[in-house]
Amino acid sequence: MTSFKTLDDIGDVTGRKVLVREDLNVPMDGATVTDDTRLRAAAPTIAELSDKGAIVLVLAHFGRPKGERKPDMSLAMVTRPLEAVLGREVRFIDDCVGEDAAAAIATLKPGDIALLENTRFHKGEEKNDPALADEMAKLGDLYVNDAFSAAHRAHVSTEGLAHRLPAYAGRSMQAELEALEKALGKPEHPVMAVVGGAKVSTKLDVLKQMVTKVDHLVIGGGMANTFLAARGVDVGKSLCEHDLKDTALEILDAADKADCIVHLPYDVVVSKEFRANPPVRTINVHEVAADEMILDCGPAASEQIADALKTCRTLVWNGPLGAFEMAPFDTATMALARTTAALTKTGSLVSVAGGGDTVAAVNVAGVADDLTFVSTAGGAFLEWMEGRELPGVAALTA
Repeated sequence: MTSFKTLDDIGDVTGRKVLVREDLNVPMDGATVTDDTRLRAAAPTIAELSDKGAIVLVLAHFGRPKGERKPDMSLAMVTRPLEAVLGREVRFIDDCVGEDAAAAIATLKPGDIALLENTRFHKGEEKNDPALADEMAKLGDLYVNDAFSAAHRAHVSTEGLAHRLPAYAGRSMQAELEALEKALGKPEHPVMAVVGGAKVSTKLDVLKQMVTKVDHLVIGGGMANTFLAARGVDVGKSLCEHDLKDTALEILDAADKADCIVHLPYDVVVSKEFRANPPVRTINVHEVAADEMILDCGPAASEQIADALKTCRTLVWNGPLGAFEMAPFDTATMALARTTAALTKTGSLVSVAGGGDTVAAVNVAGVADDLTFVSTAGGAFLEWMEGRELPGVAALTA
């Protein structure tokens, strides 16, 4: 990974206006934030700059207003929740460009924090419009990107500003990049990747990338059914992309050539009904009836994954092993989460997990704090696993 500047390189910021891109796109129920994870992730960078005497100008998007001002997507309603997490006052400014915003910023003192209005209220934001970038850059002296979860987008506030102002990575961005470098940039081998989820088609590029980089590839969830079918297994009524069987075989062949061991379940938990706590059978994968669905890895397969993981030094995990949102089909995913946590705590494993379902799973298992790093990023984490360049990161290292 190319080096990038962090807050340690920023120098004296007293009285300087720092535009800080955060991800404050939090879930809300009315005026209440239902999950403040992203607010808590933003807090260290904002607080550190404020403590150093900067005038902190927070940039963020909220929802998909598509270039229009929509009251129900105003960041005004995030101001009080952000204040609560920071434990200090946050001013709200009704725009992120223009004379009115500049006038409001001019009243701020060193150490003050202001949240600027939704960047996506401007049509040029998502188009990375140079004119809008020029206008937004006028409001600040320095730029800090602390939003890895938006780094896969080449927008004005995530990429354009980095070419117009001295640019730095915030603490959350720094932690994310350092963890990802440790997991796949220069990992300690053996490396295991766990890739799960519903469909192979959504993670084809990830699978193709992983077989060339890791020693063990565990394929779980509905994706595993497509690979089983490609190997001649009758998967019954299971979720399966039969049209991708040839692609699955190509990936398996590439894994063989790269000496990557692919793990597919050889015992499974099946049911005729897709609901919580239905009648189930735990069977050999070759015994799936025509009217049954594979909904989780079986205990033998789960144990085999754990045994392989115990031989590894690094784990990168994206996606559950089964339909984990419903009992009892969460068993294999919960077992993997607990094994990962236990090995990480002993110091024998570097574990990096990311993506919405995976974050939910480790939270439900109660082990999120025991892993080396848990990324809340979805699309950016996936594109990083695919080996793509992330514009928001590349701009910091240019």
